[in-house]
This record gives sequence, structure tokens and C-alpha cells, in this order.
Amino acid sequence: MKIVILGAGQVGTSVAESLVSEANEITVVDTDLVRLARLQDRLDLRTVVGNAALPSILEMAGTGDADMLIAVTQSDQTNLCACRTAAILYKTPTKIARLRSPDYTRYPELLESKNFAVDFSICPEQIITDYIVQLLAFPEALQVLEFADGLVSLVAVRAVPGGKLVGCPVSDLRRHIPSVEVRIAAIYRGDQPTIPEGDTLIEAGDEVFFLAATRDIRQVLSEWRRRDRPTKRILIAGGGNIGERLALATQDRYQVKLVEADELRARTLGATLKHTLVLVGEGADENLLSAESIEEMDCFLALTNDDENNILSALLAKGMGARRVLALINRRAYADLMQADRIDIAISPAQVSIGSLLARVRQGDVAAVHSLRRGAAEALELVVHGDGSTSKVVGRRVEQLDLPHGVTVGAIVRGFAPVAGGTERRRVLIAHHDTVIEAEDHVILFVISKDLVRKVERYFQVGLGFF
Repeated sequence: MKIVILGAGQVGTSVAESLVSEANEITVVDTDLVRLARLQDRLDLRTVVGNAALPSILEMAGTGDADMLIAVTQSDQTNLCACRTAAILYKTPTKIARLRSPDYTRYPELLESKNFAVDFSICPEQIITDYIVQLLAFPEALQVLEFADGLVSLVAVRAVPGGKLVGCPVSDLRRHIPSVEVRIAAIYRGDQPTIPEGDTLIEAGDEVFFLAATRDIRQVLSEWRRRDRPTKRILIAGGGNIGERLALATQDRYQVKLVEADELRARTLGATLKHTLVLVGEGADENLLSAESIEEMDCFLALTNDDENNILSALLAKGMGARRVLALINRRAYADLMQADRIDIAISPAQVSIGSLLARVRQGDVAAVHSLRRGAAEALELVVHGDGSTSKVVGRRVEQLDLPHGVTVGAIVRGFAPVAGGTERRRVLIAHHDTVIEAEDHVILFVISKDLVRKVERYFQVGLGFF
């Protein structure tokens, strides 16, 4: 696939890294020559220097015969203008735009083909906000990712000494919670992934990924570690786009304090956030944290645009007694270094938000994609089409599927297709060896290596006879 990416920031770079590794022909456009040079030194792609909103630059980037335009510059206006230009001049089939301002998404008709011609829009800041809200709701979890309109969740949890299943084989899970269907998709011991068998022992420190119906998540989490008390008090360091969105999303549910260094910005936030206490100061100010009783906080969230500041303030808050700390860290090396050390959760903004884009690029009918383990692994929700003669999966048991080693079928959601007399109620089926896959099922898979994704996609595609 030929893809033009506008913007070589964190999101654009992460998208390029993911798509180049899948044998796509990538061109990246940005005004920063140095940034593009660094990107080209690391990746096999083409770069163009210039203003992405100009037709001449889009022409140089090869938009005329591109299959997809991904406009993820820092400017909403540039992204919208580029999509409209690509639609009028080049009839580009798929156009994706990053839109940070809610003003545009509030009026979806603006994005229709007769206007800005945006086929799909993403707001990384809102995606990250929603992601953090889920983590606040499940304080024991490292990740909580939803599939099938929220019916199924993939959860990552760290097994700790004293957990009910620590030191036990995976097969004991059914004995511990016989009333709940759950599938362990993968276990990471350090950086080494394992597809678990029934006799695989769970050790303290393991990072365990499991799939279950969302309604059962709390019960399953209690098997890995003692249940934490519910989140009540949070302190947010950083009043930028993400900090403000998170405060808005949580201020009616928790006691929220927000620290912002810029006094003018803090005053603006104070007028906007009616139920949030906004303070002027630095998140790494020991005196401020002490004055605000950091030891009583259930969660401290470092959400500024500065990695070093986020790391320092999170470490300080943890050392002063905050129960749980979370930091946004853009640089992968920093995130890998700090995760599971004294920072409970290190979030890579680009990796959290990239899934929405990957779902549009993937071959076949992909309903959702979540990038895991800093982009090394993925979880996909694939929609099954066809019949026994046109599909390699319809009518077959899970144990009959010829999937590569490292791919786990975790769950199936059935009932999306309309039936006579109405719509069948959706059911969550945790996959077992004898589970039979039917047409229109949503199959949720865990893939321990991105190198396997293309093979999985091709395997689930229908043959030409289906059309």
C-alpha cells in the first residue's frame, strides 16, 4: 500500500515505524529538515520537506497515486486543507486527519465528502484521556483495552507475591473462578513472551494479559493481586490538552487537583473546571506536593509535554507516598527504563493512539487494533465473512485454525449480524479448542509479534468466490 504521512511528530513517526515494518511504501512530509533526516536514517522511507497544505508539496509526495493520506501535523487547519486538496485534485481513496479541537468533531457534516472530505478523524489527546480513565477505574491494571463496543476487555496485570494464582499453573484459574470465562492470552516474563499452556506456572513479576467479558474484569483481577481500594483522590501535574480533558472527564467522579506552572493557563483552567482545584506550581515541587497531602492521593498523573519533568515529578510523588503514579513518556527508551520500576505505569502517547489509525490500514475487515508492549505486539478484532467454501475460518474449530505460533484466539463476540425478526443479542464467547467460528463473528486475537500480523490478516480474508 502506498501511504503519505503528513507530519513527523510523535504520532506521525510512530505510524511510519509501524507501517514501514509491514512492507508499505511510505512518504513522510514535514517542514523540519533535521527531523526528517533522522527519520530517514532509521527507516526505509521517502521524505519531502515543505508545507503539507500546499498542492505542490502533496504532488511531490506522490499523493496522486497514493492509497491513503494520513494528515497528523500539529495544525488542524493544515490537516483539513490537505484532505480536501487530496480529494479534489487526486481523488485519494482514504483520507485520515488528526483533529485536536472538538469544534470540528462537534459538527460531523463538516468532514463529509462535499466539505473537508475526511474519511476518518482521530484525536490522540482524547484517546489517551479515555485510556487513562479506564486505568483509574481499575487501579490494579497496567492496561485496559476494550473490544466489540466495550463488551470484551483485554487487561494487563502484574502478578505480585501473595496473589492467589502466583506459583500456580494457568489451569488453576478455572478452579478459582469457575463461574467466569477468562482466557490468558500471553505472559511476559521480563521482555520474553510466552503463549501459556495449562501447566504454565505464573510467577511473581509476570505481566499477564487476559481477555474476559468487561463485566467480569474486577473479579478476575482479584486473582492476580489483592484488590486495591477504589480511586477517590487524584492529582494531575500539567494543564495542557490531556490534563484539561482528564480533569473534565473525572472531576464529577473523583476529588481532582490540577497543578499548572503557567499562571495565565491556570486561571483559564480554574474558570473552566468547576469541580477541580487548580493550583499554580510545578509537579516536581516537593513543598507543593507536601502541602497538598500527596501521601493521601490514590493516583498522581504526570501529564506535561516534558518527559524528564514527568519522570522526576512521578518519582518524587511516589517517594512521598502517592499510592500509584502514572507518567506520559514520549521517548521509548525512557518508557522502557521506567516502566515497572518506581513508576507504576509509563504511557507512550503515540502507541496508545496509534491503534485507531492501524485499524484503517489493516487488510480485511478490522474493527479494532490495540498496539501493545511499545508496539512490539498487537491485539486485533477481526470480523469474519464468507462461508465454508470462501473462508479458511468459517465453520472450523479454533484447534483447526492454521495460525502461526504466537497468535492466540482469545474471544469471540457473536450476534452483530441482523437476524429475522430483529438483531440477535450479542454474546461473549471465550475461545476454547472446540469453539466453532461462524460468519460475522468478531474474533479477538493476541499477536505477540507484529511480524505475524500480515499472515493473520491474509488468513482471515475471504476468497474471491465470496464476491
